[in-house]
Amino acid sequence: MKEVMIFTDGACSGNPGPGGWGAILSYNGKTKELSGGAAQTTNNRMELTGVIEALHCLKEPCLVTLTSDSRYVCDGINKGWARSWKRNGWRKSDKKPALNADLWEQLLQLLEHHKVTFCWVKGHAGHPENERCDQLAVAQSVKYRSQKE
Repeated sequence: MKEVMIFTDGACSGNPGPGGWGAILSYNGKTKELSGGAAQTTNNRMELTGVIEALHCLKEPCLVTLTSDSRYVCDGINKGWARSWKRNGWRKSDKKPALNADLWEQLLQLLEHHKVTFCWVKGHAGHPENERCDQLAVAQSVKYRSQKE
């Protein structure tokens, strides 16, 4: 299996509000940058969307190290929350609905095709790829904010 590194970040101006996501894929010395956004969204939706869009780019099963500054995303997978929510009909342990079930469902499906290790990094702490993903995400949120005005 090919070994790919993915870095992602999400941003939102207001929560909810205009948002963006950024991702960098790195394989065999080559990198690819991706970004997108939405006019009305949340930060967590943008964090998840960045991961999903990056994984969608992989054309075959890969070994992936995915680095994100989102505890929501990393803990959701590493601590088994998303799989538990799915098993419980997208309900959390307190019986309240799990947020962003549509995106978690997409992510769980992608994880069936790839072996992904989720690594958390502190945001805005000088990690070069995380900082670049943040720039991509913020630029998208600004683009959507200006479209709204």
